Amino acid sequence: MGAALRRADHDLEAVEQAIRCAVLAAGAEMLGKFMSAVGKAQPKTPVLCPHCHRRMRGTGPRRRNMVSLLGPTAYTRARYDCPFCQKSVRYPADEALDVVGTSRSPGLRRQTARLGSKETFQEVAQDLAELAGVQLSRKDAERIAEAVGHDIDTWDQRQRERQRFAPAPAPETPKTMETLYIEMDGTGIPVVPRELEGRKGKQADGSAKTREAKLGCVFTQTTLDEEGRPVRDPASTTFTGAIEETALFGWRIYAEALRRGLYGAKRVVVLADAAEWIKKLVELHFPMAIRIIDFYHAKEHLNHLCQDLFYKPERVAHYRERWWGLLAQGHIESILAEAGPLLSKDPNGDRSARRELAYLDGNKEQMRYRAFREQGLFIGSGVIEAGCKNVIGKRLKQSGMEWTVEGANKIIALRCVTLSGRFNEYWEQRVA
Repeated sequence: MGAALRRADHDLEAVEQAIRCAVLAAGAEMLGKFMSAVGKAQPKTPVLCPHCHRRMRGTGPRRRNMVSLLGPTAYTRARYDCPFCQKSVRYPADEALDVVGTSRSPGLRRQTARLGSKETFQEVAQDLAELAGVQLSRKDAERIAEAVGHDIDTWDQRQRERQRFAPAPAPETPKTMETLYIEMDGTGIPVVPRELEGRKGKQADGSAKTREAKLGCVFTQTTLDEEGRPVRDPASTTFTGAIEETALFGWRIYAEALRRGLYGAKRVVVLADAAEWIKKLVELHFPMAIRIIDFYHAKEHLNHLCQDLFYKPERVAHYRERWWGLLAQGHIESILAEAGPLLSKDPNGDRSARRELAYLDGNKEQMRYRAFREQGLFIGSGVIEAGCKNVIGKRLKQSGMEWTVEGANKIIALRCVTLSGRFNEYWEQRVA
């Protein structure tokens, strides 16, 4: 600083950067001394071989380089070998410091994972260099973020299993939650070609370019606004999802609903479209739920019906508005009564229109929208629609991206936990 003042150099940013580099370097040196002190300390209990469970012997200190949030550092720690089976080497200090099998500190791994859940791995490396002075390659950032994502998925799976097999609450247990909502949907994720072998898709030639990630969310509602419309409870939305078979996802979303208090809710509502895989999961896991088909999906089906039945745009517009009004009142039978006579006499004709009418007839009890609104319930699945865009699309569907299923699932797990506000819970339990 004195040199800068003598040169009349008033570049404040340069001075800031110089001071930061000096402070970080001093901090990294201090961190290394702390880690070395841990490494030299005598273990309080005997160091046992994980294979033969006999006492290991110390073979002296070993030096190791580490990258931390403060920058590169180094430390020494004691090494232990097994003189009996000769299969194991342990560094008790590495275990205590949470750096087994990695040369990155816990703090650096945590921040890299958080950034990796939000932005590309190249951007993670650039931001860490710019904001923290830490040099990581794009591949380093990918490895760290995916490793934490894998650990999160394992942690979450253990929690799901505990939820599934925990004793059900007694029937007389008071229900303290007003309304619990469960929503689910699917969205395609671009994957590498080998993940598509033998899979059918929506391309012109019948091939696939994506794999479907299934996403579920759970949230609660307690109050209504001044106009009587339902209000989602603040910060109550949590997500879970993966690229996986329907049956596995069913247990996933069921466990998340259990964790959120499924059996403590006065009302349980499943709000989604009428996809067959969703119907099957609801019948299996949530038979007690009020089932509501998303109002906007139902409107889309009516729009398709109008386009199938009428050729003139003005007639399409007229009947669409009329039937949308009937739909909003839950009068599905009136729509069926008006649309049925407009079909051709040929039972093999108007196949698309007949499918839409069958859709309406088969799901009419889940489209009583006026009754649902009178009960103070949501009728639109906007939460999961936004979730597919924000949780999945924003991070995993950027231009030029192609994922492996394994890599995508690690980042999905990371994003679900982060956007559900559970990252700190995971990290604290992991450390413990």
